[in-house]
Amino acid sequence: MPRRIVLTARALLVLFVLALAACGGKNRTDAADILPVEELYAEAHKSLTSSNWERAAQYYQRLIARFPFGKYNEQSQLELAYAFYKQHKPEEAVSAIDRFIKLYPTHEKIPYAFYLRGLVNFSREGGWLARLINRDESRHDLTYAHQAFEDFGEVVKRFPESIYATDARQRMIFLRNGLAQAELNVADYYFRREAYIAVTTRARFILDNYEQTPQAADALAFMTESYQRLGQETLAQDTRKVLALNYPEHPYLSGAWPAAGSKWKTLIPFFGSR
Repeated sequence: MPRRIVLTARALLVLFVLALAACGGKNRTDAADILPVEELYAEAHKSLTSSNWERAAQYYQRLIARFPFGKYNEQSQLELAYAFYKQHKPEEAVSAIDRFIKLYPTHEKIPYAFYLRGLVNFSREGGWLARLINRDESRHDLTYAHQAFEDFGEVVKRFPESIYATDARQRMIFLRNGLAQAELNVADYYFRREAYIAVTTRARFILDNYEQTPQAADALAFMTESYQRLGQETLAQDTRKVLALNYPEHPYLSGAWPAAGSKWKTLIPFFGSR
């Protein structure tokens, strides 16, 4: 009997230690299961403003799950998307934004939702500008740049009076110039490989889609030189006239612009993602 009592005491001691370990291992997010909605949102927002993105996301997710309706849920969805964005989780961020747009298409924060989605897509593939400078590549995956351009375009077109419209417009200019530069890089790639028909096709695309960009002048120069090398003198002369009329100071007109393998770069103003 005494031995049985000792064994029982030891078993109880083990259980007590395990219980303490379990309690000690719990983290603060357990409060998310018991706090009322106002306090839960306050905790989430406090974490967000202190840049504790992971904790903020955990609290917002619990709030959305526990309280599927109401103003706190709506605001939490947007702030959750922002927390994901700051954690460099673009897929999760876009998913949260798209869900908000689908559920609340007339919400007062819809302009911000589109703007935030633009920021997320703008920040994806953060080295895309550097890849534009690498002129030895003939292909660039600029899917997210195109998507960001469309997102910011929604802000400018649908909500021109919103506080996000000015910044969205500036980012669109940057993206447009960058996309034009990508096409110009491809034209240069083909030019250096003497694929002159491909050069003219790419240059024409720039003129048709990015006419107001700085790259349009270089596109005309590429076209002129390519037509000459193809023996299309009439097309070459006509294109040169257009270049001279619109960009009379372009170095190609004075013979100072070496097209093939040139070292030129069209500079693009940079806007860092927020």
